Amino acid sequence: MSVLKSWTGGAVVLLALAGGLRAEVTVSQSNDPSGMPAQELVSMLVQERSGLGALSASRITALTTTPRAKGAKGVPAQITAEWLETQPAATGGEQFQCLAQAVYHEARGEGVEGQVAVAEVILNRVDDPQFPKTVCGVVHQGNSRGCQFSWVCDGKSDAIRNATVYASIEKIARAMLDGAPRDLTDGATYFHTPAVRPSWSKRFVKTARIGAHIFYRAPLRTASN
Repeated sequence: MSVLKSWTGGAVVLLALAGGLRAEVTVSQSNDPSGMPAQELVSMLVQERSGLGALSASRITALTTTPRAKGAKGVPAQITAEWLETQPAATGGEQFQCLAQAVYHEARGEGVEGQVAVAEVILNRVDDPQFPKTVCGVVHQGNSRGCQFSWVCDGKSDAIRNATVYASIEKIARAMLDGAPRDLTDGATYFHTPAVRPSWSKRFVKTARIGAHIFYRAPLRTASN
């Protein structure tokens, strides 16, 4: 299959799923651009590119991302402090512990929403092929310039000093690993506090500001850019 044919087919699917973005945008009835006159083909491609440009980044993400498996029975649509209070103590293996520890060290002073948002970023990274494929791999990832999460290699003690807060965060970690929705940060894979303005933030898309963090994701790339 040619690159042109593949791109066109993908664009048609996106526009069909989008459900009529603009009245002037039409979807080609042909699956084979090689059988079309050149002028008609160019016109179709321009229309399809215009249609893709009208889609929001979050809409493109929703259309092109494989749906996540449903969570285990009992996982809420939204994690709240009230729901956490009704849950038994959470347990789990190494990946569970890595997630709970990361959320504790990054967001123990925040409310439930801020803690869930940080957990989202870590799990979004696990799903992103640019990052390690496990929670522990993501949390402990580093390079010659340091660690992705500063608390991992700042030389300070990582001891859990607030058992009550940690117990609540463990419940969050359990729910997130069990499939609780990740809809607070719009697919974010990065965050920083308002106290700093890292240079990389200019290259990424700001998706949310929750608690003590501002969240970002990499810009989406389509065939038109």
